[in-house]
Amino acid sequence: MTRTVPPVACVGEPRLTAGFAEFGRLDLLAHEEVHGPIGPMEPAALLRLAEAIDLKGKGGAGFPFARKLRAVLESCERQDLSAVVVVNATEGEPASWKDKVLLTRAPHLILDGAALAAFALDAEEIVIGVADDDVGRPSLAEALQERRMPVPTTIVTVPHRFISGEGGALVNGINGLPHIPPGTKKRSSDSGVGGLPTLLSNAETYSQLAVAARIGPYEYAALGTDDEPGTVLLTVTGSAKRPAVVECAAGTPLREILDLCEVPPGPGILMGGYHGKWITAAAADRAEVSRKGLTAVGGTLGAGIIVPLGADTCPLGEAAQVVRYLAGESAGQCGPCKMGLPDLARSVDLAVSGSAPVELVRAAAGDVKGRGACSHPDGTARFALSAMEVFADDLRLHATGEGCGKRVKGTMGLPGAPDANPQKLTLDWSRCDGHGLCAHVVPDFIRLDGNGYPAFPPTPVPTWLREGALKAVKVCPELALRLVRAE
Repeated sequence: MTRTVPPVACVGEPRLTAGFAEFGRLDLLAHEEVHGPIGPMEPAALLRLAEAIDLKGKGGAGFPFARKLRAVLESCERQDLSAVVVVNATEGEPASWKDKVLLTRAPHLILDGAALAAFALDAEEIVIGVADDDVGRPSLAEALQERRMPVPTTIVTVPHRFISGEGGALVNGINGLPHIPPGTKKRSSDSGVGGLPTLLSNAETYSQLAVAARIGPYEYAALGTDDEPGTVLLTVTGSAKRPAVVECAAGTPLREILDLCEVPPGPGILMGGYHGKWITAAAADRAEVSRKGLTAVGGTLGAGIIVPLGADTCPLGEAAQVVRYLAGESAGQCGPCKMGLPDLARSVDLAVSGSAPVELVRAAAGDVKGRGACSHPDGTARFALSAMEVFADDLRLHATGEGCGKRVKGTMGLPGAPDANPQKLTLDWSRCDGHGLCAHVVPDFIRLDGNGYPAFPPTPVPTWLREGALKAVKVCPELALRLVRAE
């Protein structure tokens, strides 16, 4: 699968994107000309730097980098083991492109940051995880041929799936296990790649570290806010007429970014990606691009993903598609994911179709929150609940059964082409005797009502449940259940 990296823009002084306009992709010579030399740092010095700039992970969770680094240092000393440095450049979030921009245009910044960490930890190796979409690996491999790294450095390719970017899933993949999160939560700083203490962080995080090591904490803090110094990389897609990866200083008005990308008026904007939260257009007008600024208006920075919706699409239908996708991306190894997320997707479908109250969505979200082996159930529940809140007016229109009158255009950046043959279940009530076999075959989509008769959303059957729906049709003894094309 070949994917095209979007254009790059900058508001204010470029740092991570410096040299892009002049060189396009920065090879080693161009990289050194633009950014200048960099030398190794001792552990204490690197810790002080990370703490001074309050560097937090740019992959979504926002965990302080200095705490990760200290935890690995202490674990190495306690266990008398070597460390491994892992760069998470998998970017499994379909709507995100910022790490791919760094891989394809500034790979040496990523390698600089990883090399700094490896020297400070006296690491055994560096491992860089990339997706199997053929976007970032060629440029990264070329960069490794252009330079000498302080320790052996390898590239590991993982499936381009949403959950492949989860830290535990990446460690599992590097260790030769299935590319899914581990069944139990564990700290990679204690036991990660090869059972060794592992420093794992996002590609942008290492790039920011490389910039800060060159210019120092004071100049680094010349951009951004007091709470969040430096710059931020954002991916702006959705209804934007000029989708782009944008670098800006933390604290930049969100409206400035939206205007730069020519985002038309619409009902809402998703902040932080599929595990993020929706905000209204009014909230966007007063928001600043920072964790603190976006939290103040009910949003989240997350992995720096901004997906605005146009006025010509059904926002609830768009959200429902994403919840179905996230349910299908489950690792399927714990109850909240295997059973809870399909139930949440079904509840959202029912609410959007006007067949059930929003309380059903809240109940389904409550059943998965805080109970998963990873953060996937929590993030999916957060996304679904946020949509129900921000699009409450649309939900009231849908509650009448007539809907908002808008079609779902599919602007959320979901992978793959739209379903060429969407199908839905129908029931011939003159034939149905309430045997209930269909609900046993595909319980994730069909339930039995209070009278023992099948109940299911009038929306298309999700592709991952299509096979089960076909089986349900075949086992119906009265031939009452049909699978027909959804118009």
